[in-house]
Amino acid sequence: TEEQKTKWLQPLLDGSMRSCFAMTEPDVASSDATNVQSLVEIDGDRCIINGRKWWTSGAFHPECRFTIFMGKSNPDAPRHQQHIMVIVPMDTPGVEIVRELTAFGAKDPPFGHAEVTFTDVVVPTSNIILGPGRGFEVAQGRLGPGRIHHCMRCIGYAERSLKLMVERVQSRKVFGRPLVEQGTIIADIADCRIDIEMMRLLVLKAAHMIDTVGSKGASAEIAMIKVVTPITTQRILDKVIQAFGAAGLSNDFPISQFYIWARALRIADGPDEVHKRTVTKNELRNSKL
Repeated sequence: TEEQKTKWLQPLLDGSMRSCFAMTEPDVASSDATNVQSLVEIDGDRCIINGRKWWTSGAFHPECRFTIFMGKSNPDAPRHQQHIMVIVPMDTPGVEIVRELTAFGAKDPPFGHAEVTFTDVVVPTSNIILGPGRGFEVAQGRLGPGRIHHCMRCIGYAERSLKLMVERVQSRKVFGRPLVEQGTIIADIADCRIDIEMMRLLVLKAAHMIDTVGSKGASAEIAMIKVVTPITTQRILDKVIQAFGAAGLSNDFPISQFYIWARALRIADGPDEVHKRTVTKNELRNSKL
């Protein structure tokens, strides 16, 4: 609504506040958003919210003022019309940040990923986005551009890591020769550059299609980049780590952190298997058989 835009969206655009998104739950397979079990009871002009969320990214930011909470408002409605999105200020009574989560033992500083509980949290119905039963619609609408963003970041990981690798192998010697003169290193550098350019072009195509035919028309391309970009970035980073040796495993360089988050991205915002299903469904739909 216009009121929501003024109160919440404009400050986000101005950079004067931050937000987080509370969808994923520890007790269900949240890769299928329709599994979300947290409840939003509409009682007159107020929403009463109960649920447990985790992997709520950015909740620790000192300027994080609200979360967008996804829960069920009508469990008896058709499957994709049960959910609701509600704006919940983080200082509302009943909102508790329980702990900071780690991935492969590493935190994601400075603002991390939180487990958050909501116990009898009350907000006005004016905080509902679009309306009851339209939460799944809201979730699907943002996933295309969000996945483009994730894939762009992966390309950045790969590009920066390749640059570090090229510098490293020219300055280190093994068995009396620079690393860069070793046959495996020569091949690895070429493979990394080829992979980066393939990723970049496919992501660019998906972004172009979102601009020209919308997220729905680009669904197959969005699914493709979400599968191929993280796993290809992992492959590149593995070569870079090998070239760096033990230093590549340390936090003296950003490579190991890049690897962690590239691997995590194969689950975040939809696991590989879900996106492959989308690609296959598109192929079958377009089949002439």
